[in-house]
Amino acid sequence: MNKELSYIQINDYTTQSGFQISTLQLSYQLFGLELGTAPVVLVNHALTANSNVVGENGWWKEVIGNGKTIDTKKFTVLAFNIPGNGYDGFLIDNYKDFVAKDIANVFLIALKKMSIYKLHAIIGGSLGGGIAWEMAVLDPVIASHIIPIASDWRSTDWLIANCCIQEQFLLNSKYPVHDARMHAMMCYRTPESYKAKFNRSVHEELKIFNIESWLLHHGKKLQERFQLSAYKMMNHLLRTIEATNSENYIDNLSKIRAQIHIVAIDSDLFFLAEENKETFRELSKTSVDVSYNEIKSIHGHDAFLIEFDQLDNILRPIFKLV
Repeated sequence: MNKELSYIQINDYTTQSGFQISTLQLSYQLFGLELGTAPVVLVNHALTANSNVVGENGWWKEVIGNGKTIDTKKFTVLAFNIPGNGYDGFLIDNYKDFVAKDIANVFLIALKKMSIYKLHAIIGGSLGGGIAWEMAVLDPVIASHIIPIASDWRSTDWLIANCCIQEQFLLNSKYPVHDARMHAMMCYRTPESYKAKFNRSVHEELKIFNIESWLLHHGKKLQERFQLSAYKMMNHLLRTIEATNSENYIDNLSKIRAQIHIVAIDSDLFFLAEENKETFRELSKTSVDVSYNEIKSIHGHDAFLIEFDQLDNILRPIFKLV
């Protein structure tokens, strides 16, 4: 499997805001079968993840790999790095010139440059799922399956509010990445999850509650591997998901000619299950082939990175080739 970064050059791109880029180097990784020999699955990464989805350090290695649900013996797996995530060394300072739709556009341009005109599936969690929705609206026939997980086709007021608070940490804190990550973990999990994990236990050495130690650890861990400008960019993109801004949003979403598999989490505090249910109910009234599945978990938004047995049961029929 090719685990090295590859690059494709996007020329003369103009963002939705009118910002012009003469050259954009988009990085990606390919896993599994050689490109052109098997169905292609595009994996869109989440906020602090990257294109490395498979193998020992792959962030979705429980789902993708040899003999896994998305089997690298049967598929070509493609993962782009969202421009500005820093994994390839490329950072974007003028992050407010970009929105999620720009990332979707750039990915679609790259696919054509790679002579990929039809995907078996686009799958993504959280921010990656939002970009999957954006891609499907921009090109309704690009994939046979669209699988947004713990995500939505638009950023809600609640999500925008959380991103606003995150940005204030990133702009004003003495330790911006560290402190923003601590706050983010409160959005990614639930009170029930923390009670089950810590139950007011104390870290004897540090003389603080274990929940505090755990949050400080996550802040430090991300600070060591993630750059400030990358966090600003990804957080901004999260708040700009808007596959369609039409009042008749179902009319636009119903133009998608893929099977849409909405996967929500019942305890998600970030992308609410009820919002996804509403989208499912409305799309079900159209000709769109849409399904709704719900992961049951106390762990909230992060359950798509925890409840792999449930996720496997949902995804396996989609990736079972005859």
